[in-house]
Amino acid sequence: MACGFGQIALWGMLASDAEAQRAASTVAQSPLSPQTCHHRPRVKRVIFLFLHGGLSHIDSFDPKPKLTELDGRESPIKKPEFNFSSTDKLLKSPWQFKPYGQSGIEVSKLFPYIGSCIDSLCVIRSMSADFVAHGGACLQLNTGDGIFVRPSLGAWLLYGLGSENQNLPGFISINPSTRHGGAQNFGTAFLPAVYQGTSIGDGTAKFVDQGFDNLGEWKPTSKLQRQKLDLLVQRNRRHLLASGGDQRLEARIAAFELAARMQVEAPEALNLSGETQETFDLYGIGTEPTDEFGRECLLARRLAERDVRFIQVSHSIPRNNWDQHSNLKSGHESNAAKVDQPIAALLRDLQRRGLWDDTLIILGTEFGRTPAAQGKNGRDHHPHAFTMWMAGGAVRGGMIYGATDELGYYVTEDKMHIHDFHATILQLLGLDHTRLTYHYGGREYRLTDVHGEVAHKLFS
Repeated sequence: MACGFGQIALWGMLASDAEAQRAASTVAQSPLSPQTCHHRPRVKRVIFLFLHGGLSHIDSFDPKPKLTELDGRESPIKKPEFNFSSTDKLLKSPWQFKPYGQSGIEVSKLFPYIGSCIDSLCVIRSMSADFVAHGGACLQLNTGDGIFVRPSLGAWLLYGLGSENQNLPGFISINPSTRHGGAQNFGTAFLPAVYQGTSIGDGTAKFVDQGFDNLGEWKPTSKLQRQKLDLLVQRNRRHLLASGGDQRLEARIAAFELAARMQVEAPEALNLSGETQETFDLYGIGTEPTDEFGRECLLARRLAERDVRFIQVSHSIPRNNWDQHSNLKSGHESNAAKVDQPIAALLRDLQRRGLWDDTLIILGTEFGRTPAAQGKNGRDHHPHAFTMWMAGGAVRGGMIYGATDELGYYVTEDKMHIHDFHATILQLLGLDHTRLTYHYGGREYRLTDVHGEVAHKLFS
């Protein structure tokens, strides 16, 4: 016992030394500085295009001729238990599908522009999630968990990789919705707050010339402002060294320093006026109904050029809603007309500007829609099988990954759960999802929890 007491004292002294060294290291190096990858990365950044509300897979990228054949009949496949109020009467797609490109992958007539890019896309028809309501589904897609508060995908990427550009936020969410998880979808939960996503817009107002909140234009002659910031950082750093580390203070120091640097670079990055008319025409800016989402996609390209690590572009509720419980035809047609051209423009623009090979582009939604009708002309939520796609130099273009049954109810081949989806994204960015962990509450946490398999087959 006497030896044990001495050992406890030694542990205490070593712990104090280690904490002091950690605090000094934190001050010396920004937590957003570029970090070492686990393995060679295939891409540097992610652009995640999020269609909020639930794009119907069987009306967009997963054609089902059998559904057309059995239109109006009882489903021969057992309906999932987790649906709200869909009937057992099957509803065919209102749109025809046609093959595009050399790969001949079929795409609905809802998306002719995206269809023309099909040879650059890896269409994942075997997505699966666990939550039938928007809140849980959106949170699981963005954080890996639909119940507990967990760090978002973008926050994990910043934590694991840091940022290549120290003058802009490394994680930016363009026009996110305030509903269905709200800020949790780009939050940090228990990760240090410095990895929080920064939003531009909130989905409630039209996205025209939106900018970062509380960011004024930098005035180079304002020496007093610079002196105030320098003094504030100096005092905060002195306190940090004395206190031995404080996540909230570290995040605040980083935020003040980043805000000062953003005043130089951010206004130029957000200003679209320097783009050519050809580029505006490509994205559909200046014409309806593509102007708003075209601006969002063009801004995403400009941020990608400036090495922002994770950019999420939302077509958001309440102003834009893919949740067609009724009026499927008019609702999906209206939404598709807004996003189809801008998304295809983004793909082509990244290719022509040399950003394709090191950028991962994702089109996603929180779940699909039921093959059976809800009411007379709508579809219910369907997390059991739906479609997303990836593009960029790291994934195989002109490829279909996975499959669903003949009606689109269940996955029959290469199931990709949300955890697998996250593991695959991390892998492409040079991170092993089993090693990207953070100690909190007595255990090691990771984005994929204890799950996740990397889908190597879709890599180029």
